[in-house]
Amino acid sequence: MCETCGCGEASAHVHAHPLAPPSALGSGQAPTLTLPPAPSRHIELGRAVLADNDARAADNRRWLAERGVRMVDLISSPGSGKTALLEATLDALAARIRVAIIVGDPETDNDARRLRGHGAEVRQVETAGACHLDAAHVRRHLVELAGGGLDLLIVENVGNLVCPAAFDLGQGRRIALLSVTEGEDKPLKYPALFHRADAVVITKCDLIPHLRWDRAACLANLRRVRPDVRVIEVSAWTGQGLEDWTDYLAGAP
Repeated sequence: MCETCGCGEASAHVHAHPLAPPSALGSGQAPTLTLPPAPSRHIELGRAVLADNDARAADNRRWLAERGVRMVDLISSPGSGKTALLEATLDALAARIRVAIIVGDPETDNDARRLRGHGAEVRQVETAGACHLDAAHVRRHLVELAGGGLDLLIVENVGNLVCPAAFDLGQGRRIALLSVTEGEDKPLKYPALFHRADAVVITKCDLIPHLRWDRAACLANLRRVRPDVRVIEVSAWTGQGLEDWTDYLAGAP
């Protein structure tokens, strides 16, 4: 994962674990593995990457606080419904507060184009395959988005439940999205994100009648990882829970 520079420097990865040649596999000899080198450099590089990012995130946080701008970071799996929820969110907040969005994707500006149709300033970050945004990505767009008057900046992070949780962007709140189609055990499989989340938004709740989804089990798993986490259940399609969600965002520090 990216705490060990999972996408910042190719040389930090060792992917080659070749088996013995095919001729040896059929000869009765036990196949041998080529083991990667000791991970000491890997760990040192990861610490340096995170330390540099934390410093940049602190600068972002100070810059935003000086201007009275709040920022939230939305993290989820691909396909959890982040963009659909943001479309409904922008429509609901349009008359209440000034909102802008930074969208992160490995490639394409599809999500950004969708969101621009809802009246907000939107900036796309194409990460060229990297699996998360970092504080530097956000900083590049702060002045143009937040320098001229803004209440809330929403970051739609790259779809990934692991790496984005390790990188502080300077946000006031980190929000995890979990769709009902993903199952109840995601908080236990990916505890780092859910432990660090200030709120969890359960999405696509309109699909519950068509699924074998155990709400009680999902909530219990969330409480095991983060006992005091705020949970908001929504459907961007029907509007269920959108008032609670937008009230939460409007009051986010």
